[in-house]
Amino acid sequence: MHTQPAGSQARTAVITGGAGPRSIGRATAARYAREGWAVAILDLDGDGARTLAGELAAEHGIAAQGYALDVTDSAAVNEVAAQIADSDLPPVGALANIAGIPSPVPFLDVDDALWDKVIAVNLTGSFYTCRAFLPAMLEGGYGRIVNMSSVSAQQGGGVFSKTPYSAAKAGVLGLTRSLAREMAPEGVTVNAVSPGAADTNIRGNTTEESEAALSASIPMGRQATADEIAALVVWLSSEDAGYITGTTQAINGGAYIS
Repeated sequence: MHTQPAGSQARTAVITGGAGPRSIGRATAARYAREGWAVAILDLDGDGARTLAGELAAEHGIAAQGYALDVTDSAAVNEVAAQIADSDLPPVGALANIAGIPSPVPFLDVDDALWDKVIAVNLTGSFYTCRAFLPAMLEGGYGRIVNMSSVSAQQGGGVFSKTPYSAAKAGVLGLTRSLAREMAPEGVTVNAVSPGAADTNIRGNTTEESEAALSASIPMGRQATADEIAALVVWLSSEDAGYITGTTQAINGGAYIS
């Protein structure tokens, strides 16, 4: 795994949805810190983001800050980006758009408010953050964006969430590919990570039996860990991955092979 250089060449990774317990975002922030990146952790839970930032700074000797942020608020996203630019953190070199919410509601029970919320958090929030942090990457001469999609976008649901979530995560794939094409001449890569079932807290109320059945349906016989997904996100942010862009990186244990 590539380790970021220290000192004046150090870079900051921005992680949205980074504070939740048993979450991909939290594992990703920790993985960046372990690899020597400075981290900016953005989450609705500002106290949780700041607490985790302090823990990672103490454990890994890196610069870290946490911020309260609703990714669906365009003005707030821009304000946090400005705060990070004016902070003591190194220049932003990577953005991991991990913030997301599920939607296990059957299609005919989906109302306008739920549809709008799921699209806003899972897709529009990624648009806002990409737009806010890209200028810093272009100015700094290094940029890696990793957007979180889902196997639900590729196979049309079938894991836990249903149509609004699948539609939003499919939109993430379109955003990723188009932005990758625009940014390639600038040396900024944009990729999507598409997990299948993962042992995290996003699914909410499931039973031991349903979890066992889900694991049994996966060719590898288990769900992904948050750290396995985080490792892929951080590798895509490294210099070693500099010729990989516009891709959808599947991490599903063979549950969906395309």
